[in-house]
Amino acid sequence: MWIAISAINLALAVILGAFGAHGLKAHATSEQIAWWQTSTEYFFYHALGLLILGVLAKIAPSFPLKGSFICIQVGILIFCGSLYLMGLGAPRALGAITPVGGTLMIIGWLLLAWNAFKYAK
Repeated sequence: MWIAISAINLALAVILGAFGAHGLKAHATSEQIAWWQTSTEYFFYHALGLLILGVLAKIAPSFPLKGSFICIQVGILIFCGSLYLMGLGAPRALGAITPVGGTLMIIGWLLLAWNAFKYAK
C-alpha cells in the first residue's frame, strides 16, 4: 500500500508542477509562483522518500517504518497543501500552519534515523 500511496504522491507532484509551470504563471504573482515551486520541490523530494520507505518495507518487513511514513505523509499534506493553497490565492495567514507540516516531515526522517540506529544494534 505504501508504494501505491507514494506513486499517487509522485503523480500528483508532476500534475501540480505542470499546472504551476503552465496554468498558474499567467494569473499569479511572483510570490505565489515561488510558493508553488517550493511546494512542488518538497512534494517531489518527500514523495520519493516515501517510495524508498515503501521499498524498504518490502525488503525489511520487521523494520519499523509506519511512524515515519505517517509523519512524512501528513507533513506533505500540511506543508505542501498550505503552500499550494496560498499559491492559488488563499490568505497568507494560512502560512502559519506550513511549519507544522515541515516539522512533521523532519520528525518522520528523524524517527527513521532513530529506528535505524536501534535496528543496527
